[in-house]
Amino acid sequence: MITFHLARADNGVIGVDGDLPWRLPADLRRFKAQTMGKPMVMGRKTFESFPSPLPGRRHIVLTRDPHWHADGAEVVHSVEQALATAGDGEIAVIGGAEIFALFLDRADRVELTEVHVSPKGDAIVPAFGPEWQEIAREDHPTEGERPAYSFVTLTRSP
Repeated sequence: MITFHLARADNGVIGVDGDLPWRLPADLRRFKAQTMGKPMVMGRKTFESFPSPLPGRRHIVLTRDPHWHADGAEVVHSVEQALATAGDGEIAVIGGAEIFALFLDRADRVELTEVHVSPKGDAIVPAFGPEWQEIAREDHPTEGERPAYSFVTLTRSP
């Protein structure tokens, strides 16, 4: 099973200058809980945005650069190679935008945090189409400087 894990603003923004445009500790806790022990597929920029590899998870990095390598990264150069490297079981695809686009036709589930703001950004993921069905939603109000957000689970309609 291939599951996308992402936080996306109301305007589709998922990132700006290699970082998240918001701070939502609950989203980070959810991400950690949902990805722990699973192979994570990501692009090079996403991997490089981490201060160090995240504990308890494999980091499969899909890059076009044949010379790129980094400690803690399992480097692959195609979607097929990423899937073969990840093996059986659930695979967490964690971004960025180009990686989500490459895996969209193969994804089974989306664990989405809808962040109810419209910031400027340079990484955009469009809304998921009508083939996706919402099966769970948990809304959270604005708290101080933190925007309102919703935890949403989508599955591909049969």
